[in-house]
Amino acid sequence: MAVAARAGFAARGLLYVLVAVIALRIALGGAGGERQADRGGALGELAGRPFGVALLWIVGIALAGLALWQLSEAVFGASGPDGAKVSRRAAALFRCLFYGFVSYSVLAYAAGDRGSGSGSSDRQTDDVTARVLEWPGGQWILGLAGIGVVVAGGWISVRAVRRKFLKDLRAGALSGRARPVVEALGVIGGAARGVVFAAAGVFAVVAAARHQPGQAKGIDDTLRAFRDLPAGPWLLALVALGLAAFGLFCWCEARWRRVGHGGRPADRVSRRSRAWHWPWRTPGTGSWRRRRA
Repeated sequence: MAVAARAGFAARGLLYVLVAVIALRIALGGAGGERQADRGGALGELAGRPFGVALLWIVGIALAGLALWQLSEAVFGASGPDGAKVSRRAAALFRCLFYGFVSYSVLAYAAGDRGSGSGSSDRQTDDVTARVLEWPGGQWILGLAGIGVVVAGGWISVRAVRRKFLKDLRAGALSGRARPVVEALGVIGGAARGVVFAAAGVFAVVAAARHQPGQAKGIDDTLRAFRDLPAGPWLLALVALGLAAFGLFCWCEARWRRVGHGGRPADRVSRRSRAWHWPWRTPGTGSWRRRRA
């Protein structure tokens, strides 16, 4: 399960780096800026590379591994002293469903269904928004959902700035040179990711207030909205570099993330647990017996 989780983090990082590259092209106005700066655009970018289809299969399978690991955390609990909390289990279950869906879309795209996973996030957002607004109380539902995304984005940024991600890493395995680099990538990348999420939530609230589905924006349109602000190209370039930093941080997670469950890291078993489950030789007794620490 540890290998599956680490492969999944690496695949997630690759998708973020590709989205960042596309967003940077849009900011600089160079060739390739016509591609969507979202998951669909990232898959198209990957498919156009040598051995692209094989890479798509690898990414899809790796994301499936990440979903399975999140499921194991939902069932058995995550690593750390608070890993068995209901809130952490629920969050792990949500991430399991999310990465399961992303994995399915990537694998379907690799299998030849170019409409799966490659569709514009902006068009999908418009469709979902229009459908919600048709429901009774749809404006309130959409508005509350948008506020929830804004809060989630702010929480992601604050958590990154406060370096809360360090408790999920094997800090003891980080060298003196690697630690500041990993911290910088986590802070910059997490803050940029949170800003993008919060901006998308704001557009959803605006769409609800005006009852106009077109006001809601997917990831691509949200990123392009930064470009339309004063000094927008430079602002979008900074956001793109931030997303690239988060992609690199995901690769750091693939190397140093704790991937245990049941409230303890996978690479460490407590003395009490070891003594309870296995016969242990007590020094000086000359015999094997069960010892409780």
